[in-house]
Amino acid sequence: MSFRRSQLSIAALFGSLGFQYSTWASRIPALADRLHLSSAEVGVLLLAAGAGAVISAPLVPKLMAALGSRRLALGAVLVLAVALAGLATAPTYGLLLVVLLIDGVAVGCLNVAMNAQGAALEQRSGRTTMARLHATFSGGIFAAALLASAVTAVTGSVAAHFAVAGAVLLAVTAAGPGLLTEDLPPAPRPAGRRWARPSGVVAGLGLAMLLATITEGAVTDWSALYLELVHAADHLLPLGIAVTSGTMLTARLFADRWRDRWGDRTVVAAGAALAGAGLLAALLAGGAGPALAGFASVGLGMAAVSPCLYVAAARHGPAALTAAATMSTTGLLAGPPAIGFLAEAAGLRWALTAVVGTAWLLVPCALLLRTRLLSERDQSLVP
Repeated sequence: MSFRRSQLSIAALFGSLGFQYSTWASRIPALADRLHLSSAEVGVLLLAAGAGAVISAPLVPKLMAALGSRRLALGAVLVLAVALAGLATAPTYGLLLVVLLIDGVAVGCLNVAMNAQGAALEQRSGRTTMARLHATFSGGIFAAALLASAVTAVTGSVAAHFAVAGAVLLAVTAAGPGLLTEDLPPAPRPAGRRWARPSGVVAGLGLAMLLATITEGAVTDWSALYLELVHAADHLLPLGIAVTSGTMLTARLFADRWRDRWGDRTVVAAGAALAGAGLLAALLAGGAGPALAGFASVGLGMAAVSPCLYVAAARHGPAALTAAATMSTTGLLAGPPAIGFLAEAAGLRWALTAVVGTAWLLVPCALLLRTRLLSERDQSLVP
């Protein structure tokens, strides 16, 4: 099977995850209005999705072993399509919670499976592709945001919007034959142990991934409501997601060149600093224009962070990759609910200020993690 065919098929998985996530996130205001939900109740909804991701963590290794990443990924895409139908038709708040719990489990499975496919493709081909694969995730978010804006301009029906989006997800399963059938070999387990404590590198990668995806997820989930807060026109509400994902998509197309020129540490640290500074400036200025500019800076700054962390995790084996993917999903889905609780207590503007903090915390985290990685690599060369 050719590298290009497998790359395109795996990219379809990344795109489908971003597309499904952005589809329902862009309609959070409509879902909240339909059931008259407060900011705290919206936060609990997002927490349900995050809880699903946490639940998936111990299940994914077993499912990967039983099904392989290819079948697990395709099954997760089908569940995500069905979840959209459930979100559009659920008549009560309780049922919405259940649907988002299931959605979170499927997101956790797909996130691990698609990154396992990407890591296996890199190892098999000897070519770098992870940043471009993550670009298609951003492309999926961008496409879904534009679709949401277009559908909203024609009709306010969430059911019609999600029906179109579900059909797109079902079409992704046609990429199945191009996916890899063999995964990376499992990491060796220490003799006499049923489990091993995560190393400092794995724990550091997990923390960095958590901070990165909290920053990304908070902007994606709360951008529409923040634009509503600053009195943006209705057709501009989904464009917060579009601006963030559009700049992230563009930047990720060049991310591998940046890494080659300046190194992962510099790219991650500088990007996180830019994301925090841009968002802070937007919150201080107020208004729809500065908000969109601030969201764009988050997309640009965070573009290369997750791909760099996934590559580092892949170099430490499948267990580290699974841990990184799980923390990514947890941060992406569980971080925004915390913003909801802060918004309920202090207002959304102050809550988003906390996201500035998560972005800036990545800077020392990246510097320390890079030092630890270099240290372990140097020690491994000592006879």
